[in-house]
Amino acid sequence: MNRLGQPKTPWHLWVIGVVSLLWNAGGAASYTMTELGMLEGMEMPPEQLKYFYSFPAWAVAFWALGVWGCLFGSIALLFRSKWAVTLYGISIVGLIGTTVYQRLFSDFPESMDTAGQTLFAVAIWVITIGLFLYSSRMKRAGVLR
Repeated sequence: MNRLGQPKTPWHLWVIGVVSLLWNAGGAASYTMTELGMLEGMEMPPEQLKYFYSFPAWAVAFWALGVWGCLFGSIALLFRSKWAVTLYGISIVGLIGTTVYQRLFSDFPESMDTAGQTLFAVAIWVITIGLFLYSSRMKRAGVLR
């Protein structure tokens, strides 16, 4: 406890907060580049460009919830704000919507249907749920206020 009777910030909060901020900044950059039509310089095959630029508005909205919820959740975590839990929860809703679109409603390019892509998708799920659970635990412990 510190002088004000609040729990001290554990060292792992800073590590998880900074690493998650960097990870989620990558997602935010990808989202922004896609929405601004800046993928052409990335040397992607035409079918991948067509795929990313063809998302319907509802899928883009879910993607935005996922990306920005996680990014702002990481910032809130570093500020020790209880809003981190809510923001990570919003990002899970966004991830659900994006996954439903990608797996059920889109023409997922065969060139992207690889083991590496699948592992990356699983990593996104594991990290997002892990951040939600971690922030929930920190809130229960009184670290987030």
